[in-house]
Amino acid sequence: MLSPLKTLLSQFFNLSEDVASSVSDAHGLQLATAVLLVEVMRSDTHINDTERAAAVSALRHKFALTDGEMQQLLAQAEHAARSSNDYFRYTSAMNEHFTQAQKIQVVEHMWQVAFADGHLDAHENHVISKVAGLLHVTHGEYIAAKLHARQAVGLA
Repeated sequence: MLSPLKTLLSQFFNLSEDVASSVSDAHGLQLATAVLLVEVMRSDTHINDTERAAAVSALRHKFALTDGEMQQLLAQAEHAARSSNDYFRYTSAMNEHFTQAQKIQVVEHMWQVAFADGHLDAHENHVISKVAGLLHVTHGEYIAAKLHARQAVGLA
């Protein structure tokens, strides 16, 4: 009776380890960053072209990708965001491989996506706050990233 349960748990934990190892490679870190940006886009009721353009700009700034690679990365990120139920697997890989400055930059890019349409939705704010906490970004760094992003999109 316990054997099927043990098998199920074994498969679950092996799957989690596979996901964690796949996120730790370079493409996995690109995907993790893209998923977080997509989550900001998805958090309000309207995904528009300005938010998508801000996400693409952020990804281009962070990673050297061709147009084809960018489109593929965004498609994978949108699929992963729809099927994901947490941010931990993405942020934990970033915590292992990104410097503090790089993590702050990710939060700033998330703010730029949120501000891209000229309106900050409460759900966007919540997603960014949650991710910043998971990335161990201090409150001061979080606020500085928000203010810098506001200036970058011309809202300050």
